[in-house]
Amino acid sequence: MEFYEVLERRRTIRDFSDKIVTDEVLEKILSAAFKAPTNDHLRQFEFIVVRGRENIARLVAPVTENTRNIQQAGLEAAEAMDEDERAMFVDALPKQRRMLIESDCLVLPFFRQKDCPLCRPTDQSSLNYFASAWAAVENILLAATAEGLSCAFRIPIGNEPEHVKRLVGAPEEYEFTCFLAVGYAAENAHVCRQKEIRTADRIHRNVW
Repeated sequence: MEFYEVLERRRTIRDFSDKIVTDEVLEKILSAAFKAPTNDHLRQFEFIVVRGRENIARLVAPVTENTRNIQQAGLEAAEAMDEDERAMFVDALPKQRRMLIESDCLVLPFFRQKDCPLCRPTDQSSLNYFASAWAAVENILLAATAEGLSCAFRIPIGNEPEHVKRLVGAPEEYEFTCFLAVGYAAENAHVCRQKEIRTADRIHRNVW
């Protein structure tokens, strides 16, 4: 698959089939993370791969309650969203736990955070390791697309990072990036319509 075709085909999919992702293919797409640009050239990424619905359910246990707590407020807020944003939101919110459990495997990416707590940075450059972690995740998403796989991620909220780190025994200095569901799309998987953007309108010359 050509690179720009991969970009066009990459979509968030929240409906997965039962087809198994082999360890060989999974290692191949995770290796793409180490090709991303990283702060200080350290590439301090670690991945925990979780298979089996019972194992995944334990890890994502807080997701149900946290999603329920924001669902009503979120649906009310959806009234003020534009059409594309609202369609994505309404599809995504009810599937937060299900998409993680029904994927063939759940990947937990970790990155080493240096010098200060992630959510209390001393300045913008303190987020360099966080930015590197997301560059790595993007590489994984593109590599998965090239291999015919689909992905969906959930950025953890509330008590979810601490819950995951405790269950997997992650070192204190490592931060949990996201829940990353990896699998093959279900035959009837829903694909949200992409917002149409005219690139030329977003490019400014010298000044805004």
